[in-house]
Amino acid sequence: MREALDVARATKHALTDATEAEWEIGGVRGTLSRADLDAAIGPIVERTVGPLKRALRDAGVEAAALDGVILVGGATRTPIVRATVARITGKEPLADIDPDQVVALGAALQADLLAGTELAAAGEDALLLDVIPLSLGVETMGGVVDRILPRNTAIPTGARAAFTTYADNQTGFQIHVVQGERELARDCRSLARFTLKGIPPMPAGMARLQVTFRVDADGLLSVHAIETTTGKEQAVEVRPTYGLSEDEMEQMLLDALDHGEDDLLARRLAEGRVEAERVLLATDKSLRDGAALLEPGEAEAIRRAMDKLRAAIQGDKPDAIRTATDDLDRVSTPFAARRMNEAIARAIAGRAITEVEGEVEAARGVDSHVEEHERNRSR
Repeated sequence: MREALDVARATKHALTDATEAEWEIGGVRGTLSRADLDAAIGPIVERTVGPLKRALRDAGVEAAALDGVILVGGATRTPIVRATVARITGKEPLADIDPDQVVALGAALQADLLAGTELAAAGEDALLLDVIPLSLGVETMGGVVDRILPRNTAIPTGARAAFTTYADNQTGFQIHVVQGERELARDCRSLARFTLKGIPPMPAGMARLQVTFRVDADGLLSVHAIETTTGKEQAVEVRPTYGLSEDEMEQMLLDALDHGEDDLLARRLAEGRVEAERVLLATDKSLRDGAALLEPGEAEAIRRAMDKLRAAIQGDKPDAIRTATDDLDRVSTPFAARRMNEAIARAIAGRAITEVEGEVEAARGVDSHVEEHERNRSR
């Protein structure tokens, strides 16, 4: 077995410069061409194209903007690897740097700069950044992941997101912190779970949960959650890379690439179902509370549209759910407008116009100073 591996390795090395190479194992001789080798390893090489394109996309760099391409590792001497890189980037890889020494040379250059010796004295500069290897986020209604810190964000860093309640009289938030590139929490790595309790009962959408992620220079993630109307808060710390090997991180990225289309479809389906359920709850409540405003036959038409939406939710077609949701919205809009008009009339009854105008202007002023990214998803 060892002899076969040694012969195979020597034959592969010979095909770096030659178009054919002879081999011999146990008295058996043969010839292997570069074309045969390319055909055998071609599918494996093609699997690296996706990660290469993703790396460029994550960095926000077009292939045409690259100054050059340096390959790392002895396997990159293989002609098909170099040809594939040239095809994707439009640039021939730099062949005057030993791929076995690239990492060591880069580390030596960085060490020289940090030590302030020859390169630093010559005015050379380089910036080495640590980044988040995998996206960090929280699970929202429907099991969907809302990414707060995307992968490849330089650390230390921080970001904030806002959420609200899904149901009336909800008195707590379940915060599930996850890591990964998949669209659903079940397919990502669970990092932490904690509960923010003590929220007073409020109508759906009134509570405001502010979630802040911070990653320090050592890679420690701090998650802080606060309900802004009450000041109730909770926090947790976790090291995202603890117990996670390089191979496992690479596999998580490959899984995200392999399941990309299916994941997006699953996300659309989950989000569509959550939105449809929210609309159904709101519409049912409106029918009960505003029955006096309904016109003849209107309630029946609205309930038929609600039944069609419930049927669509049971299926697995995001577009069907969206269509049924839009149909319900269209049928119920006149009724909703009458309810809105009645609510406004009650709110301003017996009040001066100037007083109402002042409150509206004040509200606009508050809205203009909200800097956080508000998300309309529920917890």
